[in-house]
Amino acid sequence: MWLYRQRIRDLVMGVLQSDATARHFAMNVLIAFLPAAVIGAVFIGPIKQYLFNPMVVAAALVIGGFIIIAVERRTTPPYIHATTDMTWRHALTIGIAQCFAMIPGTSRSGATIIGGLLSGLSRQAATEFSFFLAMPTMLGAATYDLWKHHHLIDPNDFLAIVIGFVAAFASALLVVQALVRFIANHTFRVFAWYRIGLGGLILLFMETY
Repeated sequence: MWLYRQRIRDLVMGVLQSDATARHFAMNVLIAFLPAAVIGAVFIGPIKQYLFNPMVVAAALVIGGFIIIAVERRTTPPYIHATTDMTWRHALTIGIAQCFAMIPGTSRSGATIIGGLLSGLSRQAATEFSFFLAMPTMLGAATYDLWKHHHLIDPNDFLAIVIGFVAAFASALLVVQALVRFIANHTFRVFAWYRIGLGGLILLFMETY
């Protein structure tokens, strides 16, 4: 959010000034956000209870890798090259794709970008929309989890939380822009094979130990 603060500011000002393009984009982000918000609020308990285990993670890594490879092999050219050209149907499709990220081992950005590609978005448009969708999704999830489990926070943990936050912020400043540029201009095949290999290793260690 800090790296893209000017774009966020322009979007907010556009919405407040009733700019049609800004409002259209903001509405699409809201539509895409709602499926995960509803499903997460209703099923967060069972998801944590039943899906947070190595077998599910390994399966999600492997299956997700093969899905990425299949999508990348498609020859259908995109017809949406800018996020401003998206309709609410494109946004809803991406929002539904984001719900799969609740399965441990599934990448949120990967799920939403793949959902965008399947919806007809170009790689760059899908990557940009995925980034903006991450803001309300991750802020909402973190706030909800904090509210539900605030009683578990110990004042003695404050220093560790601050150090973790600073480390995450600094590393994001270094890599996010380069990563977004790479994703927007390259295929996911390397990431797909990485997922398949990692999932296979997890299954191998589970079998061994």
